[in-house]
Amino acid sequence: MRNESPVLAGRRITLRPPIEQDVLDYLACGTNAELTRMYGGDTRQLKALTLETATAYIDRIRSQPLNWCIEWEGRCIGEARLTVEAEDRKARYAVGIFDPGCWSKGIGTEATTMVLRYAFARLRLHRVDLKVLEYNRRAIRCYEKCGFVIEGKEREGAFIEDRFETDIIMSILEQEYRAMAANPEE
Repeated sequence: MRNESPVLAGRRITLRPPIEQDVLDYLACGTNAELTRMYGGDTRQLKALTLETATAYIDRIRSQPLNWCIEWEGRCIGEARLTVEAEDRKARYAVGIFDPGCWSKGIGTEATTMVLRYAFARLRLHRVDLKVLEYNRRAIRCYEKCGFVIEGKEREGAFIEDRFETDIIMSILEQEYRAMAANPEE
């Protein structure tokens, strides 16, 4: 597979396929314990980010059909991804901002809004869903702001750092997105 993501231009960010500079942008951010924890990784033995690891990360984005790099102020700071199941007109969504200096600036919300617009208007999907660790409150607030609703929990479904953690399952349906898009102030 190869990346077929169209360029999506937002108010402050651009979602686009990877370019070579993205490897260096990712490498410059280094390893971050909080980010690793929010992704469900083990923070007890963090290793320094290497050029090889950074290259592999960007190559993974490059290999997925709908996986965007998030560009803000001329550099790559994260990614957004849709994994589409065309037969059921649904997709699984994921977004991550790997540059901690860009957290809590509304960038994840803007990226999510842009991807949802693409998913429902261009791809004509009926449903977009996601899983997020229950302790990732910042992400859950972002998703709720974008119209996702909590469907349930996958209780103790993730084993992280010798503990079982719970995932929250969230989704937004086509009609919910259209109602929200028609009334952006609500």
